[in-house]
Amino acid sequence: MYKFPFSDDNKRYHTLNYHNKTVFGCRIAKATVNAGFSCPHGRCIFCAGAPEKTRSVEEQFEAEKARINAKFPDAKIILYYGQGTNTFCSDEQLSELLHTAQQLGAFGVSVATRPDCIDSEKARILADFPLPVTVELGVQTAHDLTAARICRGYDFALFSERYGLLKSLGVRVCVHIMNGLPGEDMQMMTDTARILGKLRPDGVKIHLTHVLKNTELYEMYRRGEYVPMEQSDYIETVVRQLELFPPETVIERVTGDGDKSLLIAPLWSRDKISTLGGIDKRMNELDTFQGRLYNE
Repeated sequence: MYKFPFSDDNKRYHTLNYHNKTVFGCRIAKATVNAGFSCPHGRCIFCAGAPEKTRSVEEQFEAEKARINAKFPDAKIILYYGQGTNTFCSDEQLSELLHTAQQLGAFGVSVATRPDCIDSEKARILADFPLPVTVELGVQTAHDLTAARICRGYDFALFSERYGLLKSLGVRVCVHIMNGLPGEDMQMMTDTARILGKLRPDGVKIHLTHVLKNTELYEMYRRGEYVPMEQSDYIETVVRQLELFPPETVIERVTGDGDKSLLIAPLWSRDKISTLGGIDKRMNELDTFQGRLYNE
């Protein structure tokens, strides 16, 4: 049986858990908080919007810390600004977000944002911060036609430019891709992985497109203009994508959770364990592994 080198269990891809154990020597957990920032041009068609901020970042962090410590008392905690566009703000506000994490005793900070909300000064602020920093860039797809269809608001050339800016300053970058976007087939989704793989991202999060209430995608679904992915197709696509990322890239997620109060379809996505197990099973069946088809 093949033994993937970046694994200490049966996984054939480079998990975040393995990365944290080998790099930091301990369990790392994320405390997700809402800083209250919106997006620069409205919402993508699949987005229901970030919930309204009702508590301070400090209050949210302490609640998340209590939740995490109840399960993992010894875990170090990363403060994750995970909702909205967290560099859609002034340079001073970004610095304040980072220093709040430091004041709260966080081990590090993750900042979810868009490449069109990163400039040279914000990149420098992120690069100069003394705690471990990850910038999470939502790219979803490498195809500009799809990007226009989902109202993403920027082209792939701009993503590549701002990604390169962050990397040139030594900032760790995790990119988000999304499978099942309107108009995309399996070849297009694997092409996105191939293109991004050549950029050698530090991390990748792979998401399924969920149909949520109060979104334009829901209206398309209701009119019969959009058909969500089947679970078997999603599993097959993820396996093919994993083959195209370099083995060193940390696969931080292979599927995500749709807001259960808003989720319309696909309902199979509620069974996350089945999807994770299906990916492992398919990789074993094919005797494949992350990076098998990676080519610089």
